[in-house]
Amino acid sequence: MDMLEIRNLHASVEGKEILRGVNLTVPAGEVHALMGPNGAGKSTLGAVLTGRPGYTVTEGSVLFKGQDLLSLKPEERSWAGLFMSFQYPVEIPGVSYSAFMKAALDARRRASGKDPLSASEFLKLLSDRMAFVQMKPEFAKREVNVGFSGGEKKRAEVFQMAMLNPDFSILDETDSGLDVDALKIVADGVNALRSPGKSALVITHYKRLLEMVRPDRVHVLKAGQVVAEGGFELVEQIENEGYDSIR
Repeated sequence: MDMLEIRNLHASVEGKEILRGVNLTVPAGEVHALMGPNGAGKSTLGAVLTGRPGYTVTEGSVLFKGQDLLSLKPEERSWAGLFMSFQYPVEIPGVSYSAFMKAALDARRRASGKDPLSASEFLKLLSDRMAFVQMKPEFAKREVNVGFSGGEKKRAEVFQMAMLNPDFSILDETDSGLDVDALKIVADGVNALRSPGKSALVITHYKRLLEMVRPDRVHVLKAGQVVAEGGFELVEQIENEGYDSIR
């Protein structure tokens, strides 16, 4: 079964067409990589999939677990199991990480007909997941991303992914600017979610993360279209010869 199926997707921002007929499929249980030069439309694709305001779909379709994704509100996409780790995580002053994650988890559980986690269940999960991403316990009391370094923000995004346990994760250049230790945490987070019922799309410029994740398939986006698909040899080609070598 395909987890995500994008067909002839066109999208624009402020009247400028960015995506010009994207075709991309991610089967259930697979991790795929999306690479491409700056301005190719990689982040735009992530924004369109998550329903970010300001992005207009003018043509095409997206199916998520067989459902019309584009007809859903952003929060409904999240409740359905879609997650995105942002390239530039936003700060949310006045909201602690523990309160933020409790609200997000409870909303998703209610949407699927489940009761919210009890306080003890939530605290145990919070503790386990923070240990997994090597975050200090006091992070739970801090305001979301406020005063965080770039690396801390990226690590916190992986923490959110581990907490929510989504069916489909989009990581938009989460590896950008990370040191080796933090990069391994990101890779471990992706690999920990690998299972027959879950998938991920890793958007990156860099070979080093993909060496740790080893995607099942690699897609190359240029000028708003997927122009090449293949295995890890595409990553090697881009690393050695650049994007101009992809025709």
